[in-house]
Amino acid sequence: MPDWAFLTNHALVLSYIAHHPRITARDLASSIGITERTIRKIIADLLAAGYVTKKREGRGNRYRVNSDLSLRHHSHRDGAVGDLLESLGWKGRGGHDRRQVQGPLEIVRSPSRDGS
Repeated sequence: MPDWAFLTNHALVLSYIAHHPRITARDLASSIGITERTIRKIIADLLAAGYVTKKREGRGNRYRVNSDLSLRHHSHRDGAVGDLLESLGWKGRGGHDRRQVQGPLEIVRSPSRDGS
């Protein structure tokens, strides 16, 4: 029987980036157990969809997660990606100022629907 997991590779990459914003594709590949080429494709998908942004720092990149974007599946669009990340142990949102920096990861927030 093939192995399966509750989280997709995209969710795993996003979670690792949220916890380690300066992680390299090589380290991600090693941690998750998929190829570096696949990691780069997943990062490109996350960048194109706006879930992460990247900024060049020295010889590497620093990633930021847009925690307010909704989850992609039609049955979970009312949930924010930040809520998923928090359930996986990310401490980036809990009760902090909307633009506060939590550790090395900068939280990027869009205005809420209720105007706050």
